[in-house]
Amino acid sequence: MDGTGRFLIVAGFILVVLGVLFSVGALHWLGRLPGDVRIERPGMKLFIPITTSILLSVLLSLVLYLVSRFRQ
Repeated sequence: MDGTGRFLIVAGFILVVLGVLFSVGALHWLGRLPGDVRIERPGMKLFIPITTSILLSVLLSLVLYLVSRFRQ
């Protein structure tokens, strides 16, 4: 349980930091990158964050790689 508790504390801290960054507008560019599809018509809005998804996937993969690398 020690590892699970530590993981939950770190994950909670990261979520709090991301929440603060979003609330102060430091990440206002996230979701508005070139390649993100936004279609707005009367009565319909469609948003497909392709580039944002790829960027977040690469960052998450890098973080998980570094965590597994330093864990050994």
